[in-house]
Amino acid sequence: MSRWLTEAVPRGRVAAFRTLVYLFVAADLVVFTPWVRDRVDVPGNLYQPLFVGRVLPLPTPTATLVSVIFWALLLLALLAATGRAHRLLGWTVFALYLEWMIIAMSYGKVDHDRFALLVALAVLPTAGRARHGDPTRTEAGGWALRVTQISVICTYFLAAWAKFRFGGLDWATGSVLAKAIIRRGTDLADLIAQVPHLLLVAQFGILAFELLSPLVFVLPERWRLAMVGFFYSFHLVTIATITISFAPHLVAMTSFLPLEKVRPVVAMRRLLARGSRPDQRGLDADPLSAATAAPAKTRRGGREPVPDPTAP
Repeated sequence: MSRWLTEAVPRGRVAAFRTLVYLFVAADLVVFTPWVRDRVDVPGNLYQPLFVGRVLPLPTPTATLVSVIFWALLLLALLAATGRAHRLLGWTVFALYLEWMIIAMSYGKVDHDRFALLVALAVLPTAGRARHGDPTRTEAGGWALRVTQISVICTYFLAAWAKFRFGGLDWATGSVLAKAIIRRGTDLADLIAQVPHLLLVAQFGILAFELLSPLVFVLPERWRLAMVGFFYSFHLVTIATITISFAPHLVAMTSFLPLEKVRPVVAMRRLLARGSRPDQRGLDADPLSAATAAPAKTRRGGREPVPDPTAP
């Protein structure tokens, strides 16, 4: 079991995953959860902190506190994406983002798509140093990615358990998706809803997919990547029909992928280098350039060059 948990992975994969996670944290502040800054306008008595917020305990959010967390987290996440000072910056980003999420989720709604991302932030500081493109394998980095993968699958499996706990089989046989389409459905969802019994089949399919998600760990690598691709396609359909993105979860799920093979900086450098080379085909197509570049004709025996009668 311990060997499976610490299966070594290339350091380049850890570096790519680290950069992606921290860049998403910065993007999350300004794209997905900027509304957290508006929480300070809500009366303080409506702040009902999560269990972890009561245990620590954490202060009631104020305008100053939220602004400090926002700007500090934005700056430090961008610095952490470079891979420098991975322990100091990593632990700091995790602590600040955890507080950011506690503030966001302490007003009545808790999103479970943040769980795997928080786990990734908690374990990345332990992954050790890693450089993009480094093929050297690391067990510490493998453990960090494996724990993140487990949290991704727990998100699916425990979601199914929650459905049975609170809804039982009525969740699968009821009108859950129909209500979601009425509330926030798209034109595509309206077309799907017109197909008889399709929504009921989809609800049973969702339960089956969530319950069977742990099988991803026992599949061969090729089939494992195919199953992860199915996970992404499921979320793509979810976005296209009921506009629920699960963006943090999708970022954490890249822990299953061979990210070391994706190197955008190297690809951009190659593209720029290729664009800066002279066009040899254009040179060959120019008769004047070809005539200039051609060597002078010589007499037989290697004597002096024969003058070109067409030359001026």
